[in-house]
Amino acid sequence: MFHHASIRTANIHRAIAFYEELGFTISERFTAGITLACWMEGIGGRIELIQIPEPKPAPDAFGDEHYVGYYHLSFDITEVATDLLSWLTSLQNRFTEAASQNPEQFQPLKVLLEPTQQIIGDRVYEVTFIADTDGLPLEFIRVLGMGQGVGNRE
Repeated sequence: MFHHASIRTANIHRAIAFYEELGFTISERFTAGITLACWMEGIGGRIELIQIPEPKPAPDAFGDEHYVGYYHLSFDITEVATDLLSWLTSLQNRFTEAASQNPEQFQPLKVLLEPTQQIIGDRVYEVTFIADTDGLPLEFIRVLGMGQGVGNRE
């Protein structure tokens, strides 16, 4: 079991607001050297946000097929969503509303991959990808059931 996944962000306040919309809550605020940081807990895990004082644009991990390195965080929402399309539509609506009320803090949700089904091993999953405030790909999956044989892998 891992302790947390760490995410460097250009604006910690926007990142906190984004992850709060996903259902995370702040569990600890602290400084990392000279910069702001926090732990947030939700969707079965913990993330650490660290504000970078002089951020550079992140590589396009989702769109660049030659990118090498950490690719994405993945969250299993099988227990909290009845279907991925409804969950994503609701999330998009929340972000659209938040962006209209507070454009300094929120942007409309960027969907990288619309919900689709994927067979991995002996399971069938619903899978979707969105981007966080800094463009980090986030995967959300739901287990649909048992598949037939070996399928595609990420």
